Amino acid sequence: MMPSMFRTLTLAALVQAALVAFSPAHAQGARGAPGATMDIGDQPGLVSTEDDEAQLDPAFRRQPVFFRTTEKPGTIVIHTNERFLYLVQGDNRALRYGIGVGRDGFQWSGLKEIVRKAEWPDWTPPPEMIQRQPYLPRFMAGGPGNPMGARALYIGGTVYRIHGTNQPQTIGYAVSSGCFRLVNSDITDLFNRVNVGAKVVVRQQAAI
Repeated sequence: MMPSMFRTLTLAALVQAALVAFSPAHAQGARGAPGATMDIGDQPGLVSTEDDEAQLDPAFRRQPVFFRTTEKPGTIVIHTNERFLYLVQGDNRALRYGIGVGRDGFQWSGLKEIVRKAEWPDWTPPPEMIQRQPYLPRFMAGGPGNPMGARALYIGGTVYRIHGTNQPQTIGYAVSSGCFRLVNSDITDLFNRVNVGAKVVVRQQAAI
């Protein structure tokens, strides 16, 4: 392996670990349980897009579901506490995707919209993330080693995105700094179904 390639892979590994690093006060929890976090330190490395869905807990695999809502088809509804993203299909049906969500202190809710879409997006950590983790790169080009994954949907009025990940073991956990992550095969599927301007509804708790 050439030295330059080795440095690139090493940087990618460090960035992956940094994005899901927690303070010692964060305990591990059961996958998908409300408030569950995880320690990524002993997790395996990068996973190909072809294999990522197979590594998901079956409960978090993409599937059509009954979903009672008044939102229009094409709307994204995120239930942070459930660890699910729903793409409304109409007639009380939706496509449901398992997601990773923001860890404690980084979760949020509100009504937004998708303002941009990107394939294999570059990553520029926002200043607040650099302040918390000064060892992060200031810029990282898109590609398989990039923590943004294969696709990204940019949420207007925020620094957050709905994006991919090459670490399927993080789906179902509170792992991020406020973004919502899907395995690369799922974000690619969602990317192809969602238009710029789509409404995004982020809820902490599921509607009763």
